[in-house]
Amino acid sequence: MRCHLLRLLPILCCSAFALTAAAQQRPADLQPLPEPPPPPPGLADQALEPQVTIRKQGEDKVEEYRMNGRLYMIKVTPPHGTPYYLVDRKGTGSFLQEDTAVGDKGISVPMWVIHTF
Repeated sequence: MRCHLLRLLPILCCSAFALTAAAQQRPADLQPLPEPPPPPPGLADQALEPQVTIRKQGEDKVEEYRMNGRLYMIKVTPPHGTPYYLVDRKGTGSFLQEDTAVGDKGISVPMWVIHTF
Protein backbone atom coordinates (compact mmCIF):
# COMPACT_ATOMS: atom_id res chain seq x y z
CA MET A 1 0.00 0.00 0.00
CA ARG A 2 2.79 2.39 0.91
CA CYS A 3 4.63 1.62 -2.32
CA HIS A 4 1.57 2.64 -4.38
CA LEU A 5 1.33 5.93 -2.53
CA LEU A 6 4.98 6.70 -3.21
CA ARG A 7 4.42 6.14 -6.95
CA LEU A 8 1.38 8.44 -6.98
CA LEU A 9 3.05 11.29 -5.08
CA PRO A 10 5.12 12.67 -8.03
CA ILE A 11 2.10 12.46 -10.33
CA LEU A 12 -0.06 14.39 -7.87
CA CYS A 13 2.61 17.06 -7.37
CA CYS A 14 3.08 17.54 -11.12
CA SER A 15 -0.65 17.81 -11.72
CA ALA A 16 -0.99 20.37 -8.91
CA PHE A 17 1.77 22.53 -10.43
CA ALA A 18 0.21 22.21 -13.90
CA LEU A 19 -3.20 23.30 -12.59
CA THR A 20 -1.80 26.36 -10.82
CA ALA A 21 0.16 27.33 -13.95
CA ALA A 22 -2.95 26.95 -16.11
CA ALA A 23 -4.99 29.04 -13.67
CA GLN A 24 -2.45 31.87 -13.81
CA GLN A 25 -2.48 32.18 -17.60
CA ARG A 26 -4.91 34.81 -18.90
CA PRO A 27 -6.19 35.32 -22.39
CA ALA A 28 -4.90 38.54 -23.96
CA ASP A 29 -8.30 39.72 -25.20
CA LEU A 30 -10.01 40.31 -21.82
CA GLN A 31 -12.15 43.45 -21.78
CA PRO A 32 -13.75 45.02 -18.70
CA LEU A 33 -17.50 44.61 -18.43
CA PRO A 34 -19.62 47.73 -19.02
CA GLU A 35 -21.52 49.25 -16.10
CA PRO A 36 -25.06 47.86 -15.76
CA PRO A 37 -27.84 50.29 -16.62
CA PRO A 38 -29.85 51.80 -13.75
CA PRO A 39 -33.21 50.17 -12.97
CA PRO A 40 -36.23 51.70 -14.68
CA PRO A 41 -38.16 54.26 -12.62
CA GLY A 42 -40.84 52.71 -10.48
CA LEU A 43 -39.18 49.30 -10.46
CA ALA A 44 -37.05 49.88 -7.34
CA ASP A 45 -39.39 49.09 -4.45
CA GLN A 46 -38.82 51.41 -1.51
CA ALA A 47 -40.96 49.16 0.71
CA LEU A 48 -38.22 46.50 0.66
CA GLU A 49 -35.68 48.77 2.37
CA PRO A 50 -35.96 49.34 6.13
CA GLN A 51 -36.64 52.79 7.50
CA VAL A 52 -33.91 53.75 9.98
CA THR A 53 -34.48 56.42 12.63
CA ILE A 54 -31.41 57.65 14.52
CA ARG A 55 -31.82 59.51 17.82
CA LYS A 56 -29.90 60.25 21.01
CA GLN A 57 -31.11 58.82 24.32
CA GLY A 58 -28.93 60.30 27.03
CA GLU A 59 -25.40 59.65 25.80
CA ASP A 60 -26.40 56.56 23.79
CA LYS A 61 -27.03 56.59 20.05
CA VAL A 62 -30.20 54.62 19.27
CA GLU A 63 -31.00 53.39 15.75
CA GLU A 64 -34.53 52.04 15.22
CA TYR A 65 -35.14 49.79 12.20
CA ARG A 66 -38.70 49.57 10.84
CA MET A 67 -40.16 47.57 7.97
CA ASN A 68 -43.66 48.58 6.80
CA GLY A 69 -43.98 50.77 9.90
CA ARG A 70 -43.25 47.89 12.32
CA LEU A 71 -40.25 48.18 14.65
CA TYR A 72 -38.20 44.98 14.45
CA MET A 73 -34.68 45.89 15.64
CA ILE A 74 -32.97 48.52 17.78
CA LYS A 75 -29.21 49.12 17.76
CA VAL A 76 -27.86 50.89 20.85
CA THR A 77 -24.36 52.36 20.66
CA PRO A 78 -23.05 53.59 24.03
CA PRO A 79 -20.32 56.29 23.99
CA HIS A 80 -17.80 53.87 25.54
CA GLY A 81 -18.23 50.22 24.72
CA THR A 82 -19.54 47.96 22.02
CA PRO A 83 -22.95 48.35 20.41
CA TYR A 84 -25.68 45.83 21.12
CA TYR A 85 -28.92 44.95 19.39
CA LEU A 86 -32.46 44.47 20.66
CA VAL A 87 -34.29 42.19 18.23
CA ASP A 88 -37.96 41.25 17.98
CA ARG A 89 -37.62 37.77 16.45
CA LYS A 90 -41.28 36.74 16.48
CA GLY A 91 -42.96 40.09 15.81
CA THR A 92 -44.72 40.15 19.18
CA GLY A 93 -43.15 43.38 20.45
CA SER A 94 -40.84 41.68 22.96
CA PHE A 95 -37.19 42.48 22.29
CA LEU A 96 -34.26 40.26 23.24
CA GLN A 97 -30.71 41.59 23.61
CA GLU A 98 -27.96 40.25 21.38
CA ASP A 99 -24.35 41.25 22.04
CA THR A 100 -22.01 41.59 19.08
CA ALA A 101 -18.80 41.32 21.14
CA VAL A 102 -19.52 37.78 22.35
CA GLY A 103 -20.43 36.47 18.90
CA ASP A 104 -23.50 34.86 17.50
CA LYS A 105 -25.47 32.86 20.03
CA GLY A 106 -27.70 31.41 17.35
CA ILE A 107 -28.55 31.45 13.72
CA SER A 108 -30.76 34.26 12.51
CA VAL A 109 -33.03 32.72 9.91
CA PRO A 110 -34.46 35.26 7.47
CA MET A 111 -38.24 35.49 7.65
CA TRP A 112 -40.40 37.31 5.11
CA VAL A 113 -44.09 38.09 5.16
CA ILE A 114 -45.62 36.40 2.12
CA HIS A 115 -49.17 37.70 2.50
CA THR A 116 -51.13 39.62 5.14
CA PHE A 117 -54.93 39.70 5.47
